[in-house]
Amino acid sequence: MSKREAISRYNLIIKKLRKHSCKFKEIEDYLSLESEIQAYDYNVSKRTFQRDLDDIRSIYNIDIQYDFSQKHYFIYTDDQPDVNERILEAFDTFNALNISDRFSDYIHFEKRRPQGTENLYGLLHAIKNQFQINFIYQKFWEDEISQRLVEPYALKEFKNRWYVLANDLKDNQVKSFALDRLKDLDILKKHFQTPVNFNVNEHYKYCFGIISPNGQEPKEIILSFDPYQGKYIKSLPLHDTQEIVVDNENDLQIRLRLCITFDFIMEILSYGETVNVLKPLSLIEEIKTIHLNSYNKYTR
Repeated sequence: MSKREAISRYNLIIKKLRKHSCKFKEIEDYLSLESEIQAYDYNVSKRTFQRDLDDIRSIYNIDIQYDFSQKHYFIYTDDQPDVNERILEAFDTFNALNISDRFSDYIHFEKRRPQGTENLYGLLHAIKNQFQINFIYQKFWEDEISQRLVEPYALKEFKNRWYVLANDLKDNQVKSFALDRLKDLDILKKHFQTPVNFNVNEHYKYCFGIISPNGQEPKEIILSFDPYQGKYIKSLPLHDTQEIVVDNENDLQIRLRLCITFDFIMEILSYGETVNVLKPLSLIEEIKTIHLNSYNKYTR
């Protein structure tokens, strides 16, 4: 049996179990049908199937388990549901990339620069083992390139960019560094101790995006969206603190509890005339000023 057939069979098993849990007979019949359709031999014995599950776990980090009471197989996601959903999402993308050469007229991937993800594994190793790291870094708004020595605490994703959250030893401030602006990563053998009172989820609990609160207290924010935009806001909430205040044919009003950072202001502005800030007054004035300054640029 070729490696191509084995990999294709793994994909079919995952595809089948993503829909619902199955008994081995159902999976066996499904693979037999796909063998006829695709003119490949995907048929497996139960012993080979067990080896397949080990390979799937090793290659894709997708854990398929057996429920002895129900006598069926299922994809286990209870321990880290968010992580497992992203793994399955990456699995879908991987398969789409593999076939894109045959369907290039029908699949259009977003054109974007590399995101620095080649350093993800090394950074995770440093974070887990509490190793200091150094790297060369350049901010978008500065021409100067700087050398950084930091203690990495966690990785965070925001708007298709990855960041490493780390204590900058230059001033002992926790900062975020974008991986696509980071190069020449060097993992040192010098250990550090992560502060016992630091928790990345708590650190960003009332933040939108990647900017840290920097001592700000979160504020109650109420936004109003037109009915059309409101459907998107309900299907993909802006933040974990989002609560629906009003939902009718005229508008959707939501309540958030957040620190007002540049990231959040940019998010509000991205909705244009479909959003109206109702609270707090300080945010209303800031959005008004930005819109007024933008308007004045077109009336000179």
